[in-house]
Amino acid sequence: MAAHTVCKLSHEGIGYSVVDLNDVRHVFAAAVPRRGDTLEAQARDAMETIQQVISEQGARGSIVHQAVFVRHIEQIDQCRNLIRQFYGPDLPATSYVPQPPCDGKLLSIEALGVGRGFGDVEIQRLSEQLVVARHNDIAWVHAAQAVPEDTAASAYDQAISAFRRLRDLLHTAGVRLDQVVRTWVYVGGIVDQEGPTQRYMELNRARSDFYEGVPFLKDRLLDGRSGAVYPASTGIGTLGRGISLSAIALATQRPDIVAVPLENPRQVSAYDYCARYGPKSPKFSRAMALSCGQYTTIFVSGTASITQSETRHIDDVAAQTHETLNNIEALIAEDNVAAHGLPGLGTTLDGLALVRVYIKHQEDYPTVRKVCEQRLGELPTIYAVGDVCRPELLVEIEGIAFSQKAPGPLDGCHGPHIGRAVSQQLVAPRRGNPAV
Repeated sequence: MAAHTVCKLSHEGIGYSVVDLNDVRHVFAAAVPRRGDTLEAQARDAMETIQQVISEQGARGSIVHQAVFVRHIEQIDQCRNLIRQFYGPDLPATSYVPQPPCDGKLLSIEALGVGRGFGDVEIQRLSEQLVVARHNDIAWVHAAQAVPEDTAASAYDQAISAFRRLRDLLHTAGVRLDQVVRTWVYVGGIVDQEGPTQRYMELNRARSDFYEGVPFLKDRLLDGRSGAVYPASTGIGTLGRGISLSAIALATQRPDIVAVPLENPRQVSAYDYCARYGPKSPKFSRAMALSCGQYTTIFVSGTASITQSETRHIDDVAAQTHETLNNIEALIAEDNVAAHGLPGLGTTLDGLALVRVYIKHQEDYPTVRKVCEQRLGELPTIYAVGDVCRPELLVEIEGIAFSQKAPGPLDGCHGPHIGRAVSQQLVAPRRGNPAV
């Protein structure tokens, strides 16, 4: 079955991308409320807008993963109750991220729907933290909001506890930690001092210790692959002092699906950073590519204005944003992806289906948004205020990209056709979507 052509509709207050991959429709949506002054009114408006788009794109009742960005940490419990009431038995795996939306709203929402109308998709909702989507002999496991037992403990102890809880959460779905392809680590006070060191450095020490001996994706790697393998990841600051984890894992017996960790030719690998950046280096890959024949999905890790291992353009947020996008562009480019063993499967910034932009200072939002819109066009984007892992870094960007090799045999896989839509404007299938 060939990839579907997508007909898109426009909606005020939402950006979305539609990707048809392996006969299954994936809808990536980013929404802000259009109306309402209270959290309840704004949450309902954003959720109804997302649900309308997901339904119109053939994915009704199929939201599997969402991240909710909230302005006030003390409103998370109320927000959680509102979302439980709205979704009922169709509750996605949901992370509540205490990062204020840059546009001044009380919340914004990023959601992923997996369409049931275009392939045989089974969705198993094990809890509000764990949802499994199965199709084409693949299980995608979405785990959200793994938190430590003691939220008053040190950053190191919180992180160890949160990783244990993530491992146990995945285990309830029959998935191992080494099958994780992508993580998010939300760290309150990420650059604050903790004793003689920094909370982010303590997170990295904990992650290194917990990952020791874990053979990530060993059954998915290209033949002959050697060296360190870690999931793609974002480690980003939040309000408060808590730590929480979310992750996506892949379980399949299909031999034609391979995992390729990507490093950036412009950067030293994070796991090879010298001791200047902490006693133990950050254990993540710059991106994780999952390839099936002619098609590849690329999870892009949190990326900042760093070349080699040095921060660039200190105090210049526009230049930092450009440098960050240059890094993403180089990471997913054909030359780099081919050098990692996937010739013909690189892409450009046009291949991005969704991005998140974390901005250290609220007042930098207009500048960062202008650069992103110039470079990325109309793309579903979440902008949130979040501290980055070095005090001098002003912006961090992550995303997900899709690529397709030149026409040829499908090797058992189908996809991706990427469509985008934009609020208040009807656009052609390849471009669209507002920043949020």
